Amino acid sequence: MGVKDLVNRLTKPVEEVDREKLVEFCSKLEGVQPCDQLEPRTVARVVGEVSSVRIVPRAGAASLEVGVTDGRGAVTAVFFGRKKIAGLNPGRRVVIEGMVAPLNNRPFMYNPVYELLP
Repeated sequence: MGVKDLVNRLTKPVEEVDREKLVEFCSKLEGVQPCDQLEPRTVARVVGEVSSVRIVPRAGAASLEVGVTDGRGAVTAVFFGRKKIAGLNPGRRVVIEGMVAPLNNRPFMYNPVYELLP
């Protein structure tokens, strides 16, 4: 490692370093798509880190919205009728798979299959 690389690494913001590490981790897994390349109305498998978890009141029953980012883009997984899912906490790495639905120019997956990663 040269001096220029060392200076660059030490002066780079922490958020940028974390994003680069996440992109590197997500690109190592096979059979997954980057979030910025998701196509509407197709089945996709995405790996990333849970960035947000929120309960949204809906007509009749609440739903859980989980934001997942891979460092390049983001997708929101919506679980209807749920207020909590054990293990889905911010910072946790997860693989989600389901049909991509566009809503307000953001990709959503409704009730996707999910796998918690260590």
